[in-house]
Amino acid sequence: MNLNTYLNFGGNCAEAFRFYEQHLGAKILTLMTHDQCPPGAPRPGPGQENKVMHARLAIGGATIMASDVPPDRFQPIRSVYLSLSVDSDAEAERIYGLLKEGGEVFMPMAENFFATRFGQLRDRFGVSWMITHEKRMGA
Repeated sequence: MNLNTYLNFGGNCAEAFRFYEQHLGAKILTLMTHDQCPPGAPRPGPGQENKVMHARLAIGGATIMASDVPPDRFQPIRSVYLSLSVDSDAEAERIYGLLKEGGEVFMPMAENFFATRFGQLRDRFGVSWMITHEKRMGA
């Protein structure tokens, strides 16, 4: 059994997945638009033909799946975060800096009781993230 995260985007799924692949070390496994569907498959409304019907991304040992929804149905993620744990403060700062560009910061990157670097934000694609470089804890 596997549990995967499935995200909806408001028309920029392909752009988001390419950004994550380029900057976060992710790998796009599948990216299919509506116009690539086989004959007989349900067709989207006008203007949606080039939008993503289904995509899969491997990142950090996990798989994220996603698609575009019509813009009138899209809402940015509100109460769920993708939590990305990294191996260094520098990597946490780099990724946080990339993701906050054009996004919304909820918690600035800082040290706290469980992490040398921790921050929360929503990126420009509408995805909420927690970026963490955890402190070593004693047994």
